Amino acid sequence: MSIDKRGAMQVGLFDHLENSGRPLASLYDERLQFVVAAEEAGFYCLHVAEHHASPISMVPVPGVYLGAVARATKKIHLGPLVYLLTLYSPLRMIEEISMLDHLSHGRLEIGVGRGVSPFELSYHKVDHDESRDIFIDAYKCVTAGLTNETLSYAGKYFTYKDVPMAMRPMQLPMPPFWYGSSNTIGATWAGEHGMHFTANGPTSRAKVNIDAFREALDKRGGAASPKAEFSGGTAIGVLRQIVVADSDAEAVRIAKPAAEYHLGSLNWLRAKHGFTDHADRLRTPGAATFDDLVREGIVIAGSPDTVVREIERQTAALGINYLLTYLFFGTMTLADALGSLTLFRTEVMPRIARL
Repeated sequence: MSIDKRGAMQVGLFDHLENSGRPLASLYDERLQFVVAAEEAGFYCLHVAEHHASPISMVPVPGVYLGAVARATKKIHLGPLVYLLTLYSPLRMIEEISMLDHLSHGRLEIGVGRGVSPFELSYHKVDHDESRDIFIDAYKCVTAGLTNETLSYAGKYFTYKDVPMAMRPMQLPMPPFWYGSSNTIGATWAGEHGMHFTANGPTSRAKVNIDAFREALDKRGGAASPKAEFSGGTAIGVLRQIVVADSDAEAVRIAKPAAEYHLGSLNWLRAKHGFTDHADRLRTPGAATFDDLVREGIVIAGSPDTVVREIERQTAALGINYLLTYLFFGTMTLADALGSLTLFRTEVMPRIARL
């Protein structure tokens, strides 16, 4: 399956909801306000991460937060990117997915993964070396339960027999599944299962992973749940932290401290456990400084012209049809994030829509 370049570029919103030092109630209130503004701007979907025992995420139970988002919005799609299936009872996961799909009136997008951090998994008594096998077993079990009126499943880690599926999702047979990956093993698996896909990390690494995903997807013959709003029927995206301001200098003034703080949050558990190598597989960005992030294409900060040029460059290199933007991160204030969103909406989105 080749990517149809005639379709419009879709734009999504990503968030960790990291601890920025503000009261948690204020953080949640600000983020809900920001999501409503993103919906008004025409963003396709809000994706939120799941992390545990770390300041990188204040939504370790993403379903609770997404339930609030579902009732505060009407059009924007929403979902975890990703649910760590290694940490859930599949039966409980099926029920939560079904609830959220109805609360959002069929707007749920289910991102799934195993959890890249061995530290977080170990806190939950999950062996990192077994996590991929546990994840795959859980995925098979969850999808079986979502698509049948009774769940009977026998796997290495999960077994159920004749469990009534009293909760069914609104989207039948089940909501679309997504996968986010920074390695070719996960990217290939996602393509083989017809998922929608986002990559992250340096542009060069993202290209390798997107190419692996696309090759596996082509062999499969396309998405399991095709989406007409994406060229080719499958969302293929890249995650980028973006700050737009009236000038390059003003954008860097906002972005630099926020991105550096965010790097600290990403590395917090690693530092706690004595890991200092920024380039190893336990971290997605291989960057140690703001300049590294910009050079590797992970952060895009500048005037509308500067931002558009970089998005155009990366789109041409990667062949994406989905730009997953991270617009509110680190120490950014709500006012700065809303200002950046406004410029992105008025000066950037119209110019990248036909990429």
